[in-house]
Amino acid sequence: MKESKDNINKQIEKAINGNQNAYKTLLNTHWVSVYNFLFEKTKNTDEAEDITIKTFAKAFDKLTTYNNKYVFKTWLITIAKNIYIDHLRKHKTETISITKEDNSVFDIYDDSPSIEDKIITEQNLAQLLAYIKKLKWHYQEVIQLRYFQEMSYKEIAKELDQPMNNVKVKLLRARKLLAEIIRGK
Repeated sequence: MKESKDNINKQIEKAINGNQNAYKTLLNTHWVSVYNFLFEKTKNTDEAEDITIKTFAKAFDKLTTYNNKYVFKTWLITIAKNIYIDHLRKHKTETISITKEDNSVFDIYDDSPSIEDKIITEQNLAQLLAYIKKLKWHYQEVIQLRYFQEMSYKEIAKELDQPMNNVKVKLLRARKLLAEIIRGK
């Protein structure tokens, strides 16, 4: 999905003001670029996906620090590169490291059900469970905790021992992938 610099900057402004659809647009527009960059580095789909999730979580958390005289995609790739380097350092050493993320949260307000939410609720439970089983395990897990156990983001973050931003990005991505599976893409 190609977007002009002006459109991206508008989406960033909306996201800073708490518009969840703007976050989704930014995620969907740049997911493939960031993921492909990381996959080239890691040669592992799961690692690339995990680092991509961390990249978007950190970027969304620090969105107010983005300087729009630079290309947003370049800013994201820089964040991804730094997280990847930290990931390499963490795996090369056996010492305990302190995470650099400050675990602060950004509020995403869900004004109305998204297209993904509407598609999900329209499916019968048996078929929905079959679709969910087609997702990777970590996506199945966040959907299970959020929609079947009705846990809050905070509770899910505690349960999975992950920062809340990671949980939010994983859930956004899981819903998008699930909607694509349901639509048959």
